[in-house]
Amino acid sequence: MAATLNHILFGWYPYVALTVFLTGSLIRFDREQYTWKASSSQILRKRQLRWGSNLFHLGILAIFAGHLVGLLTPIQVFDALGVSHGAKQILAIMAGGVAGIACFIGLVLLIHRRLFDPRIRRNSSFSDTAILLILFAQLCLGLLTIPFSLGHLDGHEMLKFMTWAQGIAYLQPGASAAISDVALVFKAHIVLGLSIFMVFPFTRLVHVWSAPVWYLGRRGYQIVRTRDGRRVATPQARPVR
Repeated sequence: MAATLNHILFGWYPYVALTVFLTGSLIRFDREQYTWKASSSQILRKRQLRWGSNLFHLGILAIFAGHLVGLLTPIQVFDALGVSHGAKQILAIMAGGVAGIACFIGLVLLIHRRLFDPRIRRNSSFSDTAILLILFAQLCLGLLTIPFSLGHLDGHEMLKFMTWAQGIAYLQPGASAAISDVALVFKAHIVLGLSIFMVFPFTRLVHVWSAPVWYLGRRGYQIVRTRDGRRVATPQARPVR
């Protein structure tokens, strides 16, 4: 029974979650483009949003990049670079811990303003608040894995997660067996993470697909025309969250 449940959660569920993540995003973009945004509440309480949003986004981007590189990079690459399993484990704990703390502080600020400011609470949808709480729960689970990781500084436990993630990515049967004996907190962290991918297309998180990275290479000025036909160069407006 335990083996079957493990296979369902870590063998089948990843593909279900990723399928909903991709197809749901495409369908929403095609049918509901007006909702393809993160509704801004900046005008209601700007200072706390600035601190909370910046800390949250910096932390979450670092965490996501670390998970992506750490789990999906073949172990042979680290071996070729001379990075030992133990060193990779320590680096993951330190970098993940710093990014996690920054993200934690940012989320606390965002949740506080969302729940305890009457105007923001009235202008928030159920999904706006729910996704913040889900992300907070996921972050707490991630931080709780650190003490367990400190008990496996040889990197052996980390290899199990790399084997599982790369097995899922390369459609290898039996990938779920690689993490069948890891601590429950790791399994809960993975399941909730996959569930976030599942609900992603139905929340404000879809704005991630439209991150304005093209602004980094934009021209400094845009040309506009006045009523009398004159052309005037004006600084381009910066995007507002």
